[in-house]
Amino acid sequence: MLLSNFETIKMTKQEIINTFDPSQPGLADATIFGLPFSSEQSEIIIIPVPWEVTVSYGAGASEGPEAVLDASFQVDLNHQDFPELWKLGMYYAEIPDSWKTNSDKYKALAQPIIEALEDGQDVSEIPTLKSDLDKINTVCRDLHSEVRETVLHWMNQGKKVVLLGGDHSTPLGYYEALATKHDNFGILHLDAHMDLRIAYEGFTYSHASIMYNALQIPQISKIVQVGIRDFCEQEVDVVKSQDGRVLVHTDSDLKKETFEGMTWAQQCDAIITSLPQKVCISFDIDGMYPWYCPNTGTPVPGGFSFEQATYLFNKLAESGKEIIGFDLVEVASGENDDWDGNVGARMLFHMCGVLAKNNGLNVGTKIEFPRK
Repeated sequence: MLLSNFETIKMTKQEIINTFDPSQPGLADATIFGLPFSSEQSEIIIIPVPWEVTVSYGAGASEGPEAVLDASFQVDLNHQDFPELWKLGMYYAEIPDSWKTNSDKYKALAQPIIEALEDGQDVSEIPTLKSDLDKINTVCRDLHSEVRETVLHWMNQGKKVVLLGGDHSTPLGYYEALATKHDNFGILHLDAHMDLRIAYEGFTYSHASIMYNALQIPQISKIVQVGIRDFCEQEVDVVKSQDGRVLVHTDSDLKKETFEGMTWAQQCDAIITSLPQKVCISFDIDGMYPWYCPNTGTPVPGGFSFEQATYLFNKLAESGKEIIGFDLVEVASGENDDWDGNVGARMLFHMCGVLAKNNGLNVGTKIEFPRK
């Protein structure tokens, strides 16, 4: 039976579950993944942050949340690992229109600053650009504060809250919100880049500075990076200065171990063991092989597969450690296709399942098929 949003408003959640057919196409007037639940009826709240003010290479991350939302209606709900995840409810939250309009406005202001730096100019000596840089740093800080308050609004209602970027600068306010709830946690950071640059290109809240900014949050006791294959001298110095607070598994090191006989399962165990008891996952989609999301802002050759990522997340969920949240960032829309959004939507669904299962919510029993 297909239900409209108007019809579901009158029904209890259990009544909706009893009458909703998950094998049918997603409801066009419903929330993400075509689910018929309201925010109150949903266990997981997805906060979209369409932001990319400091983009320094390829643009499009601010369109990522919408691309993922559009593609999500084609995701089959009967996930092999989490066949009853859909019954928990995942809700795509409403956000202020100003987040997207400010992203567009201040991205336009940022481009002349980036161009001046590329020409070797000193922005501090150009009054108009220096003024614009100050404005950008202020509006970015304002966004992070608004994200933090939005996340806390839903957390205080007992919801599991996740963040969907946008560029990789967007989760800072999310981490700040988590830090008000948890005294000690780590970040499992999957990415092609370290993102440990200090105020990259003068932007305090650059996408390339997110993990450096995360280190300024004292409750974050460790960052474990996986898949890294692009970094600068300054970032290496930051890692060394942290005395083990940042651990780095480069793509080159992981591949060398694999070539010499170490399995991905063994590598995942080592990664998970090094994390503290409480973990937030930060997944920049460019950590995977570039063909998964070719329109991401800063693609780099190499990486890991979709299945390697989901395997790592599954092992983390079953490790006895507590997953307190996650962000998925840097999915960008393509001009001529929705492939990136499709990959992002399926990864988002899987990560919601991992979060739910790890937190003791009923996601059903894994579907086992006859294979002999």
